[in-house]
Amino acid sequence: MPKEFKDEYQPLLIRRIKDTKQPMFPNRSLLLAVCAACIGGTFQYGYNVSVINAPTTFVHNFINQTWSDRYQSDISEHVLTLLWSTIVSIFTVGGLIGVTIGGTMSMMLGRKGALLANNIFAIFAALLMGLSYPTGYFELLIAGRLFCGINAGIGLCVQPLYLGEIAPTSLRGAMGTGTSIFITGGILSGQVIGLNELLGREEKWHLLLATTCVPAIMQLLILPWFPESPRYLLIDKGDDARCKKALAQLHGAAGCISEWEEIEKERNICVGFKAKKPWELFSDRTIRWQLLTILLLNAAQQLNGINAIYFYADYLFKQAGIPSEKIPYVTIGTGACECVTALTCGLLIDRLGRKVLIAGGYTLMSICCVLITLTLTLQDTSPIIPYLSMACVFAFILSFGLGPGGVTNILTTELFTQSTRPAAYIISGSLNWFSFIFIGLAFPFIVIGLQQYCFLVFLVICALMATYICLVVPETKNKTFLEIENSFQSNNKKKANAVDGAGAILLSTSI
Repeated sequence: MPKEFKDEYQPLLIRRIKDTKQPMFPNRSLLLAVCAACIGGTFQYGYNVSVINAPTTFVHNFINQTWSDRYQSDISEHVLTLLWSTIVSIFTVGGLIGVTIGGTMSMMLGRKGALLANNIFAIFAALLMGLSYPTGYFELLIAGRLFCGINAGIGLCVQPLYLGEIAPTSLRGAMGTGTSIFITGGILSGQVIGLNELLGREEKWHLLLATTCVPAIMQLLILPWFPESPRYLLIDKGDDARCKKALAQLHGAAGCISEWEEIEKERNICVGFKAKKPWELFSDRTIRWQLLTILLLNAAQQLNGINAIYFYADYLFKQAGIPSEKIPYVTIGTGACECVTALTCGLLIDRLGRKVLIAGGYTLMSICCVLITLTLTLQDTSPIIPYLSMACVFAFILSFGLGPGGVTNILTTELFTQSTRPAAYIISGSLNWFSFIFIGLAFPFIVIGLQQYCFLVFLVICALMATYICLVVPETKNKTFLEIENSFQSNNKKKANAVDGAGAILLSTSI
């Protein structure tokens, strides 16, 4: 926001509504709206990341058989590996495409409208993957996974926007953790449904991949009963009547008054301003610290070592004496662990605050990186060490879920106002997917080169992020979006004054 407008509306930024009691628990309609948004949003991301692991061998056999029938020759090992890698990794390409169009869709169709339209990609993907086996075209798997990625990219961009804008200030953190809760719920669901006892058998693997249409259909049936984002209706569309109706449905008649006044203040300040394009954010000096913060947070979310933990998990489980055929069931334990920590983060975030959880999470992850490096190095020295390694794995997952996994998306919502938030999600989401692709490509080489000492690289990243958050990021708990923006501006002024003061001291000393 330009400085002249900020000075003019400064009283609006610091004035709090003291006479209105903030709700401690969500309205039932609000809670159901969050679930309806998440089931077809970030749940799909988690589900499609994990569900592809179960039918690996069956898809290999299908490609082998299809290639043999089509070309009357056996497929080479290199081509098979290339095709399987393409099926898995094309998901990230789709995610990158999805996040770049998600912000635009949220502005054109609204947050709710974009989520509903996004289900078209999931249903089309399910159709393609479900038909791949009966038709004998493995190319349909590649196309289906691409559309799954587009669906996930749009969901990761638009759903946190919707959650952050429908929740009251006092519950914004708890409602925002719906993103991470449903991601972990999707991962756990994919692991469970992929078991041999359910759809993880050779004759049913194509049906397993096609189940991605189930959450999409559920959202199409449930979400239309809930309103559009009140902020979008009032600030972007200028529809006072629908905004008041949405607030009454989501917050109740008593709880909607303070939210209406806060949204109206932001609308008054944003009069004459249009939603910014992603590239315009880089030239806006008033939000440079917010932008730098979300860039670092989203890159670190992928580069902090959580992917390395899952890479080493199977090895550690085998070292602990767990039979290979039982490891999928133990892996479900890690998924359940993530799910529980996401729920715990939702319960704590509006009590302890965002800064405490995310800085504490990165600090604990740093400690876990040291311990994992030690236990992997000493793996063969004692029969107890493999069990200590397993404990460190679960501790790392707990720390990630309580901190970076649960809080990063919430901060991306809170650090920006209505005119800059969609563009911020496009930028942060694109970097997140780029980091996902980078770690997928680079991590095998890091492991080969450094082996267990790769966790020292992640130690540096986690420690630096914990330090940055403690020094730069203000607490956002129970603050309106305008107050959060003002906190950053106040910090910038203090730093500028400190620099000016230091310059004046040097000047007087030289004189």
